[in-house]
Amino acid sequence: MELTRRTLLQGAAAGAFLAASGLPVRAAIDELVIAYNVNLPSWDPTVGPSAVNPTIQGLYQSVFDQFILQQPDLKPAPGLLTDWGWNEDKTQVWMMVREGVTWHDGSPLTAEDVAWSLARAANPDTGNPINFIWSTLTNHRTEGNIVTADVKQFDPTIFKWMYFLTGYVLPKAYFEKVGAAGFEAAPIGSGPYMVEKFERNAFVRLKAYPGYWGAKPEFETVTVKFVTDAAARVAEVESGSSHVTLEVPYEEYDRLKAKLNGVAAPVSDIGMIFLNDIDVMKDPNVRKAAAHAIDKQTIIDRLLSGYGVRIDTLQTPQYDAFDPSITVEYSPEKAIELLAASGYSKDKPVRFKIQTTKGFKPKDYEVIQAIVGLWRRVGIEAEIEVYEIAKHFELRAADALAPAAFYNWGNSVGDPTTSTGFAMFGPSPHSVWDGEDLTGMIAPLWGEQDEAKRILGWQAVDRYIADNALVIPLLQYVQPILSAQGVTVTPHASGALLPHLMKRA
Repeated sequence: MELTRRTLLQGAAAGAFLAASGLPVRAAIDELVIAYNVNLPSWDPTVGPSAVNPTIQGLYQSVFDQFILQQPDLKPAPGLLTDWGWNEDKTQVWMMVREGVTWHDGSPLTAEDVAWSLARAANPDTGNPINFIWSTLTNHRTEGNIVTADVKQFDPTIFKWMYFLTGYVLPKAYFEKVGAAGFEAAPIGSGPYMVEKFERNAFVRLKAYPGYWGAKPEFETVTVKFVTDAAARVAEVESGSSHVTLEVPYEEYDRLKAKLNGVAAPVSDIGMIFLNDIDVMKDPNVRKAAAHAIDKQTIIDRLLSGYGVRIDTLQTPQYDAFDPSITVEYSPEKAIELLAASGYSKDKPVRFKIQTTKGFKPKDYEVIQAIVGLWRRVGIEAEIEVYEIAKHFELRAADALAPAAFYNWGNSVGDPTTSTGFAMFGPSPHSVWDGEDLTGMIAPLWGEQDEAKRILGWQAVDRYIADNALVIPLLQYVQPILSAQGVTVTPHASGALLPHLMKRA
């Protein structure tokens, strides 16, 4: 049967009726259905704002392979590259390409595809949002199944990016034949699933690729519905209309995990408030007061049912540069004192806008409501603006966020460059803080070859950021996943929901 918006709605209604009547929704799962929490704006995983949206990576990794495979515990493993490294003086990199891999159209994946993908990412005209990383390599060339490139500028994290955002291999011959628009209309990769049907803002149906080089997925057909409303995702799995969902409210997770399979584990994803250096945020007293007025632990305990880890820097305890000595205390008294020094009070509050998503992450809007309530107690009046996650990326790329904006920041490689670095380095397209003092501290660390010195340098940057309240980190997320009794989900610490890791229970 052709899957359309109408049949999706009809299926949801039927599932709700069967669940209410006590009848089983499905005797056996022939087609795995996932209620996903975000839409897919683009099929090219290497260009545009969606390429750096961590939540979408699970969809991309279902269809495309990255250069290097990342395991569920975040450790790298051989993927399309079976081995890799630098030469002795780190002026070149080399990569060995797996043989026997084919694209979804049956054509062979070669070292030329790998070299072309790297060169394309390094070309500023293609629109890769982290081009400044890939452009540190140049003169890509092949010999047999070996790819080499010259190091234009040393980057200690270059191989980590090969299993992170935009680190995907695309088919050179096919892409050049059909162009960007043709690829968007009919994408092919070398991953475990092929795109069978895609209806924008509604669903994508995937079919297992029989020629996949890795382990065969257990579910032949997977339909991913785009269900951005959290309550609707709960209804999807409770009714049996969907077999798997994620990012549901924690109280609903606790309620449903007794009759469904539930897994909740910390992921490399943090909740934070970007502070844009505009308007009142240029005043350090306002920024510091906003940070000191937030009772993070109470918010975690009461709104997130304890599912979260309080943080005061953009590093989690699992990251390479985590420093537990850097803390920002909850002190409304200090916040009042700081605001008074700038002429503000509860009777004469400082005013600004804060932007947030609603339902994208568990209790995201409610968390901001709670923070706004805490701010009001000390003399801060913040107006809440709700937007879609795609709008956040658009505004952030244009450096047009409000003075405060809530967001979740993923860093599945755990390196400080990909947490503090890109979030806070002024020239980065992902940063909205442009202070020259911070830029001057960060700039030398990008190419630091002494690893111990590099990590200490990033810890010093984190301390400076915390002391000056240039961003407000809130918590490390615990990702709630619910699945039907017939499905076992293997969680991935990156936060990616990967159907090819799901098994029949």
